[in-house]
Amino acid sequence: MNIHIKYNMILLMLFMFTSANAQDVLTLNKAVTIALDNNYGVKIANNNTAIAENNKSVLNSGYLPTLSGDAAAGYNLDNTEAIFSDGSVTTLNGAESSNYSTSINLDYTLFDGLGRYYDYKQLKEEYQLSKLEARETIENTIAQLFTVYYSVAQNSENADALKQTLEISNDRILRAQYQFDYGQGTMLDVLNAQVDINNDSINLMNSEQNLLNSKRDLNVVLGTELDLDFKVDTLITFLLDINKEDLHAKMRANNVSLLQMDKNIAINEFTIQANKSGYLPTIGLTGSYGWNKSNNNAASFLAESTNTGFSGGVVLSWDLFDGGSTITSVKNAKINLDNQKLEKESIYLSLDRDFNNAWGDYQNKLKIYNIQENNIITSKNNFDRTKEQFKLGQITSIEFRQAQLNLLTAEFSRNNAKYEAKIAELYLLQLSGELLNVKL
Repeated sequence: MNIHIKYNMILLMLFMFTSANAQDVLTLNKAVTIALDNNYGVKIANNNTAIAENNKSVLNSGYLPTLSGDAAAGYNLDNTEAIFSDGSVTTLNGAESSNYSTSINLDYTLFDGLGRYYDYKQLKEEYQLSKLEARETIENTIAQLFTVYYSVAQNSENADALKQTLEISNDRILRAQYQFDYGQGTMLDVLNAQVDINNDSINLMNSEQNLLNSKRDLNVVLGTELDLDFKVDTLITFLLDINKEDLHAKMRANNVSLLQMDKNIAINEFTIQANKSGYLPTIGLTGSYGWNKSNNNAASFLAESTNTGFSGGVVLSWDLFDGGSTITSVKNAKINLDNQKLEKESIYLSLDRDFNNAWGDYQNKLKIYNIQENNIITSKNNFDRTKEQFKLGQITSIEFRQAQLNLLTAEFSRNNAKYEAKIAELYLLQLSGELLNVKL
């Protein structure tokens, strides 16, 4: 047997052995679970949500009082000359005195013009906004995961098709070699078959490399390092019962961009009210309990004194005019609110356009996929008949090769159409806010 034939047979067996030992199947549901647990973008989004949850706590609301403790100590070393009313003079050199004090102080804002009330509501809305931002990150991550996962599946099916092509080419060169050995064929047939085997081997090697690259891309989205010998599920099902009007209504109600804009509008409405608190007074309550002790020098009438007691009061503060900063902040907040409402209307228009484009693209790709499925049947029937004719010597090796390439091209086109249609469906679901709610 020709040494080139032996080499290609070994290469084919190697590819088949590698494929046979890749038994671990990474299902789509398992991939989603891994990504939600390990994807770095999802982790960061969840951490940001945790920060927003901490911020909306009553501990950050301004409704609780502040309690502080103070302590102090002092020491004096003085030279004192004291003149009394009777004219007598007393001089003290190096007279020592000291004092000590400690207190607990309480401050509480009874009323601040409702500023903290609206700030607290704003913090709650910001928490809800952070949850929507996390959801958007998850949706984008899942959409990216699906795209890369299906890229792995497509490359896997393409590689399988090329393996079958190489197997057919190896069978063809064996046949051509036997025919040449028994005087029923020419060396040209053997050489043509060898050239085709070389091309098929190169194409398979490139396809296998593309498969490995796409698996590495999948690992990045998953946020982990899976061994590259895993397989993926190549079975695709379409949600053929989805209704355009129903999806459009869900988009208006559930699209994450619109929901985020609603939260931004609510936040800005509370910002306006919080800024208006600058027009009103602030009333605060203060209280303290303290202890003071003084050790006086000889020039004092009291050698030592100690005081303990409570003190308290109510403080009212009112900026009758703050230079116009409150007026300006309220006006600007109202303008920002108008801008956000205008932006929401703009988003409506853009989403309607994107939805209609996505729906048309999905329907078109589904039709193309169905056509390619039928084309596969035709190409297989044509190849099977051509193969029988080739065995009977009724057609040339060039005609056989053309039928073989036609079948391979049809398989590639079918695979491409299948995954493009599925990705178009997923994008449509993402626009409608249903990507995380459907079972794929």
